[in-house]
Amino acid sequence: MIRSEVLREIAPILADQLVVCNIGLPSQELHMIDDQPTNFYMLGTMGLASSIGLGLALSQDKKVISIDGDGSVLTNFGTLPTIANNVANNFILLIVDNGSYGSTGDQPTYAGGKTSLTEVAKACGCDNVVECQGEDTGKVLQEALDGDQMTIIICKCESGNVKVPVITMDPVVIRDRFMRAVGSI
Repeated sequence: MIRSEVLREIAPILADQLVVCNIGLPSQELHMIDDQPTNFYMLGTMGLASSIGLGLALSQDKKVISIDGDGSVLTNFGTLPTIANNVANNFILLIVDNGSYGSTGDQPTYAGGKTSLTEVAKACGCDNVVECQGEDTGKVLQEALDGDQMTIIICKCESGNVKVPVITMDPVVIRDRFMRAVGSI
């Protein structure tokens, strides 16, 4: 199962949730699969989806799901200890770990080698870390949404991309409609 297939499987669960999605292909795939005003698509800030999602969760009570990639988490390694030390029980971080920098040509990441993001998250102090295979992500995500504990999900899947169109929506439009959605849920 590749990232786009995981996103397609969890799209019904994500509908009407506040979602902050990683840059590049993950945002383009989610936009193509099921564009929602409650989705905040990152268009140019690698490594910050988890940080933005945590900030949003800390600032209000609604559940927030950040979809990040292993490459982005490795780029902003400070995000995991920040999350561990600023617990928001309405925050779910879904790390799609395909062992590659998918948006730039599938170059391997260290998460595809000896580095376990599950073990790193635990070592940083994250209390509720769940590793699953791509096909189990929907079940694990729904359990996290039904619970009242901050959860880090490491979704292990295969590397690979599908051809998707770029998001042509202006970033200001993405921001504004997301802010309206945050205020109306």
